[in-house]
Amino acid sequence: MPSHYHNFTNSLPWLILFLEAVFIVFFYFSDYDEAMTSISYPDFQDVNHMVIFGFGFFLAFLKRYGFSSIGFNLLIIVLGVQCSVLIEELLLFLPDREIEDDMKRLTKATLSLTAVVISTGAVLGKINPVQLSVMTVVEMVAFRMSRWIHTTFLQVSDNISMMHVHLFGAYFGLAASSRFSEPLPGSEKNANTPKSDLLSMLGTVFLWVFWPSFNSVLAEDKSIVICNTYFALAVSTVTAFMLSALTTKDGKFKMTHIHSAVLAGGVAVGYAAPIIDYPWIAMILGLLASVIAILGSYCLPRCLNPVLKIHDTSGVHFTFGLPSMLGALAHIVLLVIQNWTDTPSLHLWVTIYIWAFFLTMDVALITGFITGIILNFKLFKTIPVSKYFEDQLYWEVSFNVKLIVWEYVGHLVALDEEL
Repeated sequence: MPSHYHNFTNSLPWLILFLEAVFIVFFYFSDYDEAMTSISYPDFQDVNHMVIFGFGFFLAFLKRYGFSSIGFNLLIIVLGVQCSVLIEELLLFLPDREIEDDMKRLTKATLSLTAVVISTGAVLGKINPVQLSVMTVVEMVAFRMSRWIHTTFLQVSDNISMMHVHLFGAYFGLAASSRFSEPLPGSEKNANTPKSDLLSMLGTVFLWVFWPSFNSVLAEDKSIVICNTYFALAVSTVTAFMLSALTTKDGKFKMTHIHSAVLAGGVAVGYAAPIIDYPWIAMILGLLASVIAILGSYCLPRCLNPVLKIHDTSGVHFTFGLPSMLGALAHIVLLVIQNWTDTPSLHLWVTIYIWAFFLTMDVALITGFITGIILNFKLFKTIPVSKYFEDQLYWEVSFNVKLIVWEYVGHLVALDEEL
């Protein structure tokens, strides 16, 4: 391995040690709140499983980047949760700040990490762990400041503000990705295998199962949010299988469609789930979200991304970005339908939610673009394009030569039998 990468490897432990020292010093002046917790451990556990297991395996679809996808996901989560809780501690010094119990702060910190994990999907395989750690800290600060403006000045509820996490993470990651070089055309490393697809689908199943807990953990009426989320997820899944079969040449299912579109309903319904009174509304929202995700998987990589010079490794734009925009629009439309007789109040709330949406987009794009520029400084030792999507840069990877030879021979035998 060149000395360039040896230097990078030596810098990562010192960065982590520095961050941990800062966290420990600040946490020295903090203590636990003995007040009654409003969130149970099983609720927190569902969210924790979703973020660690779900997103960890969800991003493990590249054939030579499995160790890094799962391992670095765990690293940024444990760093980011500490950073997010610390930010909450510092915000307590602001006037009119409500003191929350420790379990709720820990749960909100874990929920906030979803933004970083989604952003990681856009730059997956193109940034090293040092850059990833820096991006985690910067994005946590930016997202928390965005939510603070929502809840303080716009008076948006905490639950609705948190649902902007998908929108923020997607467009922060896309803006940061625009500052990195695109992979070499025809590169085989930026590809998947049946085994990596299966591993990634395992993550999708984890996310699917725990998504109702994600949407409902901060809601006041949890039962209605859980039911609406489940119906939206169910319909988006059925729609994904239907459209996948209809849009492929042989009528076979395409794993890329299932991988992305089955979750679109859960993303879209997050905003409006507390105010949806009938299951059929959530079901229509799930159907539309799945359609948008699959159409986006066809159109965006071919039309929009080349124009903007963006390489979206895991398709966060059509998996999380577009469904989030649909969900925000659906939330406003439902507010108008349900409160059309109360004109003054309606105008106020519509204006507030529109401002919250554009504020989230602006902060995500601006801070993501600036972060992308910062991460390309020589100090952070940017990976050359030829070394993208490689586990060997960061992990001890042992290859069994005999096993590889036998797999190759087996592949030739199978090919000969087909012929």
